[in-house]
Amino acid sequence: MFEDSLVESSGTLGRHNLWTTAFSLTTQLLAAGVLVVLPLIYTEALPKQQLMSFLEAPAPPPGPASRPLSKAPIAKRVGELDDGVLRPPMAIPDKIDVAPTEEAPANGTTEGSGLFPGMANGVPNSGIDTIVRNAPPAMPKIAAQKVRVSSGVAQGLLVHQVTPQYPPLARQARIQGTVVLQAVIGKDGTVQNLHVLTGHPMLTEAAVDAVRQWRYKPYYLNGEPVEVDTQINVNFTLSGG
Repeated sequence: MFEDSLVESSGTLGRHNLWTTAFSLTTQLLAAGVLVVLPLIYTEALPKQQLMSFLEAPAPPPGPASRPLSKAPIAKRVGELDDGVLRPPMAIPDKIDVAPTEEAPANGTTEGSGLFPGMANGVPNSGIDTIVRNAPPAMPKIAAQKVRVSSGVAQGLLVHQVTPQYPPLARQARIQGTVVLQAVIGKDGTVQNLHVLTGHPMLTEAAVDAVRQWRYKPYYLNGEPVEVDTQINVNFTLSGG
């Protein structure tokens, strides 16, 4: 009797335990699902500070401290000195004050020996006046002692020419040609420092004797007569027959 009752009760208990386990498992799954879905539906319930810390980018590093803006300096008058130094004005005024000019003395001379007349010491605070005073005096103009000209130019200055005498021996030997002489024409037009460059020896002496008597006009350079270094050509030609 007890065994039957125990067997029946064991079978009943087994069926009740199965349903209880299934119900408990279903209830736990539903509760877990609700806990997972609930934050996705009601997002306002989530901690905002923690979410923003994940979503926001980090703040940039602090930059250099901003300097306070200074007010623009007030434009000074034209010609005003800044600590003794003349500086350009910040703005051009509409009107410029003009200093009254001083009348010249009766004798017609202006005061001061500066760079600009009418000022006692030239331009104030300027190095131009100092440079002018310290500049070395101008060198006196030195005329050239001797210039070189071509034989054509020297021929144009010739005013008196003596024809050379043909040497008799050279004429008999039928010798002819050109004698080239190097000469210096003095400031007064006379021939100086005469010597032979090329020519037949039988003709050179006659050429030198004749050229010594030639006279030239003075050659001027910068308004002053100067010596001239040039060449003189003397031609010896026999007539036919």
